[in-house]
Order: sequence, then C-alpha cells, then structure tokens
Amino acid sequence: MKRIEAFYSGRVHGVGFRAATQSLARGFDVVGTVCNVPDGRVHVVAEGAQQELEDFLQAIAESDLAGYIKERSVQWSEPRGDVKGFKIIHEGY
Repeated sequence: MKRIEAFYSGRVHGVGFRAATQSLARGFDVVGTVCNVPDGRVHVVAEGAQQELEDFLQAIAESDLAGYIKERSVQWSEPRGDVKGFKIIHEGY
C-alpha cells in the first residue's frame, strides 16, 4: 500500500475537475479525497496498491481533464489509513 499527494494546476477550478476525479476513482481500488486549493490548484490524496495508484493517475492524465491540466506534481509516501471511500472536500483545505 502507498499514498500519493498530487497537485494539479492549470484551469482546474470551476470545470468539474473534482467530480470527474471522484468518478474516475470509482474505477480503481483506491480511497482518498480531492479538493480545491485557494491558490488555484486541485489537491488529490489517494491510498491503495502502487499499481492501482499509478493507473488512477494515468486515467486522470488520459481523461477529458487533460486539457485543463498545465502541471502535475506527485509525492509518494507510506499510507496513513485515515480515509475511507473517495470524497470531495468542499471546504477547509
């Protein structure tokens, strides 16, 4: 099991990025969250098997969201086990 924290920048607010990411996550054995960051980025946290996480990130990159993404950064770490399901966080980044 691994954990990723990914930040996406570009035109990622107000285009359905969070909802689309949540929908894509349902196709993988991952749990996590997605939220808008005040600086204009989107923050994705996900935990699961490394291959599932890699495939999830690839699915985002190959989805309709790709046209909105200018840059992506990903940090890998050990899982915390503090999330269940895959949720959109609407406030409180």
